[in-house]
Amino acid sequence: MVREDRGAFRVRLDEGERVARLPGRRRIEVTSALELPAVGDWLALAPAAEGTETRIAAVLPRRSSLVRRAAGGEAALQVVAANVDRVFLVSGLDEEFNPRRIERLLALARLNGVAAVILLNKADLCPDPAAALCCVRELSPEVPAVALSALEADSAERLVAFLAPGETAALLGASGVGKSTLVNRLLGEARQATRPVRAGDAKGRHATTRRELFCLPSGGLLIDTPGLREVGLWAEAEELRGTFEDIEALAAQCRFRDCRHLDEPGCAVLLAVEAGRLGPDRLDAFQRMQLELEELDQRRSRTQEKARGRELAARLKTYRRVKPKGH
Repeated sequence: MVREDRGAFRVRLDEGERVARLPGRRRIEVTSALELPAVGDWLALAPAAEGTETRIAAVLPRRSSLVRRAAGGEAALQVVAANVDRVFLVSGLDEEFNPRRIERLLALARLNGVAAVILLNKADLCPDPAAALCCVRELSPEVPAVALSALEADSAERLVAFLAPGETAALLGASGVGKSTLVNRLLGEARQATRPVRAGDAKGRHATTRRELFCLPSGGLLIDTPGLREVGLWAEAEELRGTFEDIEALAAQCRFRDCRHLDEPGCAVLLAVEAGRLGPDRLDAFQRMQLELEELDQRRSRTQEKARGRELAARLKTYRRVKPKGH
């Protein structure tokens, strides 16, 4: 599937693209957003007679899903892209540069088991791109990080090096970081609309309003996504530890196995902060994400309890309607 338009799904076949729809009955049966088609999915289509619309029979098993918590207060998930081999985490090297946001995007990629590449765009607007690269490499030394400008001709060659023919990558980042400009550069033509950031505060403005998959001349596939206002995580709280290897290594030396690194005696993490071996911002980010996922666990539990209550009420209503007289 290459695009979703208000409940209609655009699919690519050997003979070209067409619109396919999910039957109403199938929509009713869906219990999770994970069961709905997403950009990047392979779909099984029901045979359609001439003049009738194409229907989606099934979503084929995915090898990966890029999932986040949907915006808003509900404990609901959103599939950003499917069958992704790599995710390009894009940040602008202008006034919007925010290492903490990159840190959250890294956590999102790792929790979904997808390899990441950090792209620091708009290097032409930054007096010291090397310093910014050092900053983000400290967040995760094993993740490749590149500073570039989408306006320069060689930017496409630098990105293609991370995307082999047949592989699929997704672009993630806030509005205004230059994702659509990067897509156009990789395609070699202006296919995606672009908008300048606001002059008053350099805030990004939405140019992309839907997810869409593009076939690149290099043979790779690229999914462009709308700017993320929130980088909500969707995982179990204990999974977060694997995304902060530095803190996890230190935590193994804490006196208490259940140490939360707040004010416990013998906390190796706090001692590392005091000694300057771990940045306080890094620990603060870990604790904020841990609290966020613990709260998500609680919300999901409440949502499941409400669902079970509604199911029980429906079953009781059905029983009272059909039970034999005299019982």
